[in-house]
Amino acid sequence: MSNSSHYNNSTSSVGGRVRPLWYHYPECVVAPQPFVFYFVVKVFNLVVGTPGNIFVIWQIISKKKNTSTSDIFIFNLAVLDAYFCLMSTIEMVNRLELGDEKIWIFQRFAYGVKDLAPLFLVCICVDRYMAVVHPVFFSTYQETITRILICVVVWMFILPYSIIKGVWGIMSVSGIFGGVILFAFAVMLFCNISVIWVLRHSVAGKETMHPVKKRAFKMVLKNLGIIVFNYLPPVAFMPFVSYYTYFEYRCQISISVFSIMDLSCSIEPLLYVTKMDGPNCMCCKKASETPADVKV
Repeated sequence: MSNSSHYNNSTSSVGGRVRPLWYHYPECVVAPQPFVFYFVVKVFNLVVGTPGNIFVIWQIISKKKNTSTSDIFIFNLAVLDAYFCLMSTIEMVNRLELGDEKIWIFQRFAYGVKDLAPLFLVCICVDRYMAVVHPVFFSTYQETITRILICVVVWMFILPYSIIKGVWGIMSVSGIFGGVILFAFAVMLFCNISVIWVLRHSVAGKETMHPVKKRAFKMVLKNLGIIVFNYLPPVAFMPFVSYYTYFEYRCQISISVFSIMDLSCSIEPLLYVTKMDGPNCMCCKKASETPADVKV
């Protein structure tokens, strides 16, 4: 994501040997642990996130029935995450060996793409919110073309943002990134809490919850936990940037916070896989279902 370690893209070497990443910043030599964590996340995304997102893409493309209204959003999100995971190899080679500025343009472009990927998560959460909280209204807007147009609009934001970030650097879009993350986190939190509230109160006065609603309730709780885990750290971190010392910001906090955020590339497809055996819990089913029967 908007990782502070991208401010300096040069590769340092001594005696023809490439130094570890944290040696690019002399002040960080005493605190290499966050950078080690950064590379662990990169490897994890490459090993787990890449096949996971490709599997999600294949599953959605090969579906002939039981399609979900949010599948098109999940598909676009998986494409972005798969691309970002695949770029991990190029980034690590360029950081530790090449130090080529032209390659860094493409790498910053990849980070720009990942920066705005949460917009598709917002689409998924809003789709689920409308299905559960406003099912009658939702039943009148299940056409695929509507969601395709929404995806086109999101891509119209993602591509210019990523190009600007790739060519002119991170600071050129830092304000936009902060606004998008705050907006996305607030909307996703509201939608998931609203869905949980409606599902929980739909069984008020009853001893047990219907098994389908119970599974949906558990899945929404998982989604909420992932949103808080992956996106709360940067949201909590951004308002206090000016209060940190240069060392704390460059060497410890930012690299750790955005590494956690990058983990969403692997966690999201894993969540999709876990829900495949049960009802479609991330979103709602379309076609012949009546509003009262719409599943989350």
